[in-house]
Amino acid sequence: MAERNDRGGKPRREGPAGRSDRGDRARPARDSRDGAPERPAWQTRVTPKVRSDKPKSPPIPEEITPADLLMPIRVQLKTLSVENAEMTARHLAMVDLLIEQDPALAHQHAVAAAARAGRIPVVRETLGITAYRTGDFALALRELLTHRRMTASNDQLPLIVDSERGLGRPERALELARSVDKATLSPTVRVNLAIATSGARLDLGQNDLALAELEIKELDSSRVFEYSPPLFWAYADTLEALGRETEAKKWSALAERAEKAVSPEATGEDEELSIIEEIVIPSMKDWKARD
Repeated sequence: MAERNDRGGKPRREGPAGRSDRGDRARPARDSRDGAPERPAWQTRVTPKVRSDKPKSPPIPEEITPADLLMPIRVQLKTLSVENAEMTARHLAMVDLLIEQDPALAHQHAVAAAARAGRIPVVRETLGITAYRTGDFALALRELLTHRRMTASNDQLPLIVDSERGLGRPERALELARSVDKATLSPTVRVNLAIATSGARLDLGQNDLALAELEIKELDSSRVFEYSPPLFWAYADTLEALGRETEAKKWSALAERAEKAVSPEATGEDEELSIIEEIVIPSMKDWKARD
């Protein structure tokens, strides 16, 4: 609080209990019982409190290094200190390693990366993706919308739309899907968005419109790409929901053939053996036992 002195001079800033800050700093520090000087009052007032509830970061095997992360992502971490960039990169590498086999643990690594580098777009994107994979649609929506604002990218729009569905808001999901020109999207994003909007139509009981959402140029039975199997399966499932069983079986068969074409390893065909380094990754149970 500022007040003028009796002589009409400039305002004087008062510290606690009416003492001026200037007077506090001018007073010499007293020695404590062990001989060390006591900290002045103005220093003790700004001492940060240690949070006992701050979650611990999951452990990272020594074998995992920043080199395990793709170079374009490592470049985005250049604005961090060397030590922080290294640890963030290792956590992100763990996300890539775990996202399929243990999404919950992958999410904890994404949380740890965000605690270190929350201003880096790819970190927010990763946290949003892992949140989506673990069913935390509110967090996924928040993080993916933040990433979209930071980058102006629509690459994660399908997950944003599907997160709205997960929160029970199919109308909002459709509204978001209509907010972009689909011609500007890559084929993979356009397919994933069509699947998400078709799901929103099904949520609303609009089965005919759900089928129409999937009838995009990528729905081509004569050509197969990586995005073809999920699109074919979605189309088959929607036909079945409409009671068109014969057509549904046709597209199910096409989906199976497409999967074999783009992922022969998933079917056991053209199996190739390779020797990889074994890395022991602590499970969620082991990690929590450390606390």
